[in-house]
Amino acid sequence: MQDTDILLRDLDDAGILRLTLNDAGRRNALSEAMLAALAAAFAEAGDNPQVRVVILAANGPAFCAGHDLKEMTAGRAAADGGRAYFAKVMAMCSATMQAIVNCPKPVIAEVTGIATAAGCQLVASCDLAVAADTAQFSTPGVHIGLFCSTPMVALSRNVTSKHAMEMLLTGDMTPARRAEEIGLINRAVPPAGLREASMEMARKIASKSVMTLATGKRAFYAQREMPLTDAYTYASGVMVDNMLARDAEEGISAFLEKRSPKWQDH
Repeated sequence: MQDTDILLRDLDDAGILRLTLNDAGRRNALSEAMLAALAAAFAEAGDNPQVRVVILAANGPAFCAGHDLKEMTAGRAAADGGRAYFAKVMAMCSATMQAIVNCPKPVIAEVTGIATAAGCQLVASCDLAVAADTAQFSTPGVHIGLFCSTPMVALSRNVTSKHAMEMLLTGDMTPARRAEEIGLINRAVPPAGLREASMEMARKIASKSVMTLATGKRAFYAQREMPLTDAYTYASGVMVDNMLARDAEEGISAFLEKRSPKWQDH
């Protein structure tokens, strides 16, 4: 995997891929280039058998400030006032967020600084999130006359309706400890311990069967959108297929024999 100027990639021996947003001068904004780089990186991570877990981190004081408003404003110069350009960028952003959800590898956000608007959406789209206790989150579009409608999709699937609406309607900053309380992040830790906290979580997950993790992640997001009866029917079918997999047979045998399993990731 090759670095780009704005997205750095590092894969360690445990199969933990660290993707680092590296456009601190623009507060790691989701420019067209950043969205394209992220979408490509998650597609590659999903296809790479060496990758077991992905950590999404950032350089600089901001995790991600959302869309690049200078790019968006420049788009208004088109004859249609920017409609086609705005539609293109929103489609790119939505595809990138879905690439995280659809990536078969678990994705952990490692958040420093602020994550606002589509940056907050980026955190909410990850499977897990660990943040410095100095980090802050917001969906501040209402301050500039632009409701955070696409961030709302991911936010409302992470926190309760009342908490999501409070963030969306007020645009206020939500401190990391409050974000932990409402379920936007898994935990808030002192900044000095942030990297180790996310790595500890990643190492624990990386020790599991890749096949099992991919099966579970896909099933989690699929059943969440179904009515209860349909969800149980679907999940029961997933369990049957999972039970027939080699790693499930090995894992159960290892448990009964009181030994560590030897995963083959299928």
